[in-house]
Amino acid sequence: MKKTLLIAFGLLLAALITNAQRYAVIDSKYILEKLPEYKESQTKLDKFSEQWQQEIDNKQAALDKMYKDYDAEQIMLPDDLKKKREDELFNKEKELRDLQKKRFGFEGDLFKKRQELIKPIQDKVYNAIQKLAVEKSFDFILDKSEGITVIFADPKLDRSEDVLKILGVK
Repeated sequence: MKKTLLIAFGLLLAALITNAQRYAVIDSKYILEKLPEYKESQTKLDKFSEQWQQEIDNKQAALDKMYKDYDAEQIMLPDDLKKKREDELFNKEKELRDLQKKRFGFEGDLFKKRQELIKPIQDKVYNAIQKLAVEKSFDFILDKSEGITVIFADPKLDRSEDVLKILGVK
């Protein structure tokens, strides 16, 4: 009876061990920074961002000058001209806000450029991670870079280098 119970317990323990979930940890930020095409795309994105910010700064400077001029002249202006200048200022301010939203707002030009330049690279990394998960039979792969907080990760679980190998980066 004891022997049968011991064998049953051993089989149950073996079943639990073989059924254990396998997981790995990767650092997607580290992986992306090792990819030359990501660096190039990030540089292009930064250039677009700088150009658009410069455009906005120029319009802001022109608007500030218009406000300064209006403040200096407002005392001498007749009411109809005053109203016209205030409307002009309001329209220019609205134009500037619309431009900021168009360039940097949700689903603005920067978002679209990021989708165009960075998303294909992220998809490539995701596919490599998926391939690693299938090849190594991982049930979970956690990303320790930004979104999910990993308090501790044993370095031997980090498979970022394996993903880079799949991507052909040394």
